Amino acid sequence: MDEKESISRRWFLQGAGAGVLIASGLPSRIAGAAAPSPKPNIVFILADDLGYADISCFGRRDYQTPNIDSLALDGLKLTDAYANSSVCSPTRFALLSGRYQYRFPGGLSEPIQDDKHGFPPDQPTIASLLRARGYATVLVGKWHLGLLPTFGPLKSGYERFYGLYISHADYYNHEDTAPPTGTPDLYEGEVPVSQTGYLTDLLGDRAVEEINGFGKSGQPFFISLHFNAPHWPWEGPDAAGKTASNTLTSMLHFDGGTQRTYAAMVRSLDENVGRVLYALERNGLRDNTLVVFTSDNGGERFSDNWPFSGMKTELLEGGIRVPTLVRWPARIARGGVSRQQMLSMDWLPTLLAAAGSTPGADVPLDGVNVLPALLGESAELGRKLFWRFKAADQHAMRDGKWKYLKVKDHEFLFDVVEDPLERGNLKDREPVTFARMQREYAAWNSTMLPYTKDDPSVTLAETGLIAEGLF
Repeated sequence: MDEKESISRRWFLQGAGAGVLIASGLPSRIAGAAAPSPKPNIVFILADDLGYADISCFGRRDYQTPNIDSLALDGLKLTDAYANSSVCSPTRFALLSGRYQYRFPGGLSEPIQDDKHGFPPDQPTIASLLRARGYATVLVGKWHLGLLPTFGPLKSGYERFYGLYISHADYYNHEDTAPPTGTPDLYEGEVPVSQTGYLTDLLGDRAVEEINGFGKSGQPFFISLHFNAPHWPWEGPDAAGKTASNTLTSMLHFDGGTQRTYAAMVRSLDENVGRVLYALERNGLRDNTLVVFTSDNGGERFSDNWPFSGMKTELLEGGIRVPTLVRWPARIARGGVSRQQMLSMDWLPTLLAAAGSTPGADVPLDGVNVLPALLGESAELGRKLFWRFKAADQHAMRDGKWKYLKVKDHEFLFDVVEDPLERGNLKDREPVTFARMQREYAAWNSTMLPYTKDDPSVTLAETGLIAEGLF
């Protein structure tokens, strides 16, 4: 039995204080591992289009995700964490920069769909800032922030990169599936490579390899592990999935795939997260490694976004509220639940604070350090969160329990604590709150770059808002 098969069968946390159940037949510690760094290592795991309830600790019922769930058992579950956008590229802009994506011309692309837009190489990033503080920085997985030769992870603070420059590679052929199809999209640094294997497994392989190397060197590290799963094309890690990868219908976004295939894709994601967690354990790095698991936006066709309405491309809760887990055994208590409201851009100052540093006065940020709340050292921090999305002219703001939403010419005020489905429009019953949030949203929006006709965006017909007949 190989390592992947052994771990995927059983790697789970037992009761309080029990620690990790080591997979049978595997060494508990790699021989010759270096003493761990006093600085925490950071592994940031980003899923792609994963719905709020697509993992079992957030409510999925038709399959289990025990490895990802172990992060909740051994760490902290965040129920009110949000993505900066309801699609991929803008969220990645915010995550990397710690700023609202609407401050960058490339961040107005929703998502990036051409070779003209991308993340500016001269912009400080979470990777470049940690690298300047002695961290090794690696991106494994999806970039989707602009194409070579102008843009790329090696130009934005990462020392090594293995993965995808585009957004929807075939899981077996590793080629772009959007028209025109057939562009190779698996890279080692800035060089395309040809390898055999299911893409989720290949990314898991590389992440484990990197952790094993750092276990020997002792250097503190920041690994961005940005899986493309469970983003379409709908291809599972089995014989049927491999066969389907050779047929056009399996790749098509709107009429391909099945619920069963989607479940297999998420289970494969879970297995590879388990392999990464086990690699940390085996290298003696578990206690002082901060692991974050989250998604770049809400789920879509086969996702479970309960208890929310909406989906990817929408500013309803289902399009932007994302499952989020944090584990740092040395500092974060086991089994906690936090309602701390936060956005993707908050991770930059938060992770820097965990590393014992700050961005510095010369690095402007919109993100906020929420580490004290995650550690239980302070009450949950009050936040006002803002979004906009070009398709369907969507605008949103959350302040405490209140959410302001505008879609085309329709405006709403919801209490998303008592009404997470966003069914009761309270704008007439709470006119003072509604008017205040209108004003505050307009004031915030006036500080951001305006959209232009040249900013790539999903079309109105691609949003579930129209498909659901809501607007």
